[in-house]
Amino acid sequence: MIVIKEAVSKRDIKTFVKFPFSLYKNSKYWVPPIISEEVKVFDKNTNPVLENADAKLFIAYKNGIVVGRIAAIINWIEVNDQGLRKMRFGWMDMIDDIEITKLLLGKVKEIGKANNLEYMEGPIGFSNLDKVGVLTYGFEEVGTMITWYNPAYYVDHFNQLGFKVDKEYVEHKLKVKNILFETHERLQAIIKKRYKLKALTFNRTKDVLIYADRMFDLFNDSFASLSSFVKITDFQKEDLKNKFLSFINPEYIKFVINEFDELVAFSVIMPSYSNALQKINGNLFPFGIFHILKARKSKAVDLYLIGVHPKYQKKGVHSIIFNEFQKTFEKNEILECRFTPVLADNLSMRNLWTDYNLNLLKKRCTFRKEI
Repeated sequence: MIVIKEAVSKRDIKTFVKFPFSLYKNSKYWVPPIISEEVKVFDKNTNPVLENADAKLFIAYKNGIVVGRIAAIINWIEVNDQGLRKMRFGWMDMIDDIEITKLLLGKVKEIGKANNLEYMEGPIGFSNLDKVGVLTYGFEEVGTMITWYNPAYYVDHFNQLGFKVDKEYVEHKLKVKNILFETHERLQAIIKKRYKLKALTFNRTKDVLIYADRMFDLFNDSFASLSSFVKITDFQKEDLKNKFLSFINPEYIKFVINEFDELVAFSVIMPSYSNALQKINGNLFPFGIFHILKARKSKAVDLYLIGVHPKYQKKGVHSIIFNEFQKTFEKNEILECRFTPVLADNLSMRNLWTDYNLNLLKKRCTFRKEI
């Protein structure tokens, strides 16, 4: 017998968070989250996104054993300000049993109906900075700390239940040795002179924080035209500055400003924490923190964010950023860069990489169904 229970208590929420650890305990490709940090995602006291969003967590039990989970999410900025009558769902995991999947998604549909929403889409998180998509290609590639992993039967379940693909994402990787940095060095010099631009690099986090608000504002401007975009709020900015920016080596943050000291482009790269997170298996203490610290010197990095102001897009400004990263890559002996998911229809972003020997790493998508 399958029973769906809402996770309300702290104990329930921890059960919700820990289910994938049993589901993927034998997987070489799944990258576990840090349990304590994942629990905080669903706490209004620690996640500012919940100022403008609601989430209900559900756990599926079969004969008393946890066999699935799902988060039903309403982002009220999206619903009220953008007029999208969308019910989100995410953090979806389950064993290969179509009935479990059907019941979990049924809970999402119930909440959507109760709030007069028109359709449901997922898996997606609260905002654009959360994980997104069901993996459809690249099942034998190691994940990252900012993507979900799943086996192939997830896609089969959605298809059987009448869901249709809504948005598609691609992920690539490149070998640093294949980058023609000489080309960018020449181009960036021309672009700097033509548009009176200057690159900013950092060695101290406190220097990055001076520009932090402008970076998040530029993020909002850069991605506003995308179909899936929900802006970062002021509450989120403060939280991201405290958690996100302080976590990243400032050497991996690059900005471009114009003659008026206005931020026109930015990019954030992180060392790959995948191997370290697999080793610590969700626990920072007592020894997990040492693996995390060691990973800061990883020879592989993940491109997390890149944004260019709409007025400066298609003008080669990205070459300035790449030129600065080339210096950092050489200094730190970086061998490989992996890209986070990019919308397949985000051509302005994908066109930045047309001159590179990129390898397609993964594909993923979100699924949609009318309520």
